Amino acid sequence: MLALRDTIPGAMPLAQARFANLGLRLRKVGARVIEKAALVRIHFTSTCPDAALFRLLADRLGAAGP
Repeated sequence: MLALRDTIPGAMPLAQARFANLGLRLRKVGARVIEKAALVRIHFTSTCPDAALFRLLADRLGAAGP
């Protein structure tokens, strides 16, 4: 959770969120997840307010590796 919070840009309100709030926000996202051999796709609803943030986090954390 610390790495995830550190990845969020400072201008976003979630950058200073407590771990409990951050975890709750992540769990409440309604999305469809499609898994393939080496690929995971997440389809957000068109009304998801944090979709752009989640894409940014996925890109940054994916580039960092496991």
